[in-house]
Parts: sequence; structure tokens; C-alpha cells
Amino acid sequence: MDANELAKRVAHGMLAAEGTGPAWGIRIEEARAGYARLSMEVRADMLNGHRIVHGSMVFALADTAFAYVCNGRNEKTVAAQAGIVFLGSAAEGETLIAEAEEAATAGRSGVTRVSVRTTDGRPIAEFTGYSRTVGGPAVADLP
Repeated sequence: MDANELAKRVAHGMLAAEGTGPAWGIRIEEARAGYARLSMEVRADMLNGHRIVHGSMVFALADTAFAYVCNGRNEKTVAAQAGIVFLGSAAEGETLIAEAEEAATAGRSGVTRVSVRTTDGRPIAEFTGYSRTVGGPAVADLP
């Protein structure tokens, strides 16, 4: 199988194996080598006291997209560090789109950037994740 198909299968395999993504309604819109686009509708239980999406939910969506990108070669990879800058807010019923792209890799280390926006393109956050490959497959039954 080619690199794009492998990355797609890894993303779907990881989503199926986790409790968090399905619980939050995360959907994989596209996954290929070095890239993932996810979506998540903001629900009432995702709001903070200001009645806007809680920052942790934005971070979680971005972190999930980051995970699918850096594990796309089916080599177990974890976050070493991550940072986020919040640029805007979203209300209940809006859909957030996280687009993640691998920026660099060197040995077992990598950098992935994730932009989170609303469906109309309004910027919500910019996330940078630093990864470390730790060995073994990310999804056991894949090459």
C-alpha cells in the first residue's frame, strides 16, 4: 500500500481505538501522508462559562489531528511538547475544522502545525506539536 493509503488507515484505526475522538464527535475528513483534516461540531457540553467553546476542546481537536499526522507512517509517535495560540472563539452549533501538516522531521523527532478554523474560515487557533517516535506500530494490524 502507498504512503497515503497507510496514513488514512492509521488515522481511522487510531480513531476507532480511542474513546475521546468518538465521544467528541470528531470526524476524519481527509488523511494522507503528512496531512490530516478533521472536523468537530461544538456542543453545549463543550462550552466554558462564557458560553463559547472551551479552549481544551480546541486543543484536543488540534492534538488529535497532530497525532494522526505524526503516526501516519504507522510508527508509534507521541507528543513531546505542544503549544497553542487562541485567535478566536466559536459558539454551540458551529463546526471546527483542524488542518494538520507535517512541517519537518529529523530522526525520531518531528514538527506538525495545525490550524483550527470554523467552516467559514474564521481562525480559532494555531497549534504546533513536537513529536517523538518511540517504536512499534501505531496500529497493530497494519504494515
